[in-house]
Amino acid sequence: MSFTSISELASCRRLVVKIGSALLVKNGEANTHWLETLAQDLAKLREQGIEIIVVSSGAIALGAARLGLAGGGRKSLADAQAAASVGQIALAGLWAEKLAAHGMTAAQMLLSLSDLEDRRRYLNASATLARLLEAGAVPVINENDSVATEEIRFGDNDRLAARAAQAAGADAVLLLSDVDGLYDRDPAERGASLIERVEGITPEILAMAGEGSSSGMGSGGMTSKLQAAQIAERAGITLAIINGKQESPITHAVASNRGTIFSPQRSDGARKAWLGGRIVSSGRLTVDEGCAKAMIEGGASVLAVGVTAVDGNFQRGDLVEICGPDGAPLAKGLSEYDAVSCRRIAGLREDHQAKILGYAPRAAVVHRDHMVML
Repeated sequence: MSFTSISELASCRRLVVKIGSALLVKNGEANTHWLETLAQDLAKLREQGIEIIVVSSGAIALGAARLGLAGGGRKSLADAQAAASVGQIALAGLWAEKLAAHGMTAAQMLLSLSDLEDRRRYLNASATLARLLEAGAVPVINENDSVATEEIRFGDNDRLAARAAQAAGADAVLLLSDVDGLYDRDPAERGASLIERVEGITPEILAMAGEGSSSGMGSGGMTSKLQAAQIAERAGITLAIINGKQESPITHAVASNRGTIFSPQRSDGARKAWLGGRIVSSGRLTVDEGCAKAMIEGGASVLAVGVTAVDGNFQRGDLVEICGPDGAPLAKGLSEYDAVSCRRIAGLREDHQAKILGYAPRAAVVHRDHMVML
């Protein structure tokens, strides 16, 4: 079920609420009073029949303060991992306490990027979320920063929230920020206007999230929130950004009807929604104008004859990005060949491919059944 304004938030059946470090942690300590008012907000939503999933940052900030680490625990990967290990205990205890005060049971889930990029592990996470919600618990999710590396991590909890919403079959994602929503320019500039509703992420919308539009002390910012909106809109999920700085932030946003809503643009099937939401590609295929046109207008597969360049070192079944002749991303899909074979047959017709490969070629380099348009 979608909603068209912040005031209609109660129409959701299942909602993911994401909270950033800057809201949850102040000067190395938990912002306990604010969190108590948020927990009260969540309890009200539960009373209205809405199932709640929380995605919470804050472990690194809390752990860094307890360990006395400089730079908020982000000076090095080792510091961040150590801080997260200590902070996760504090964060889990904090949520358990504040939710229990309203009769809710918190359930901790630590997810890594690979947990949601790998199809089997994604389905396992989905099943766990479903069972927790069925049992009446409130899953509290965070990235498993104690083992995550710079190369293999979400890097921000905005995209994690969108991916968790997919896995949970949620209707909507609510991102609590330190600004009211998306502005047409840096909100600090005079004349900046809040955009109340976005119908699809375009290059013009992405350009509004400049470097000055950062949000908080963590690793996210407005750009990461727009990336989360792209994941959500392809999966039929509504995403909203509201200002979380006030006490009872959700109640305040609903009463004032203030924030930015990103409407779903399509509702891909479960597998294609998972595929379109994957973040890390192993390589890139560039296709010619004819292939690009066939993909866009007819939903065609990527044939070897239309491939003009192959980048990366991927294996068969890996995710690759497919770009048009101008370099703009068109789609993501699972490659039917490894990178070496792709390079050997790129630009060749089927009869020539067989001579190069020594066996009958597959129907496509990337089949449309294993591809999602961006």
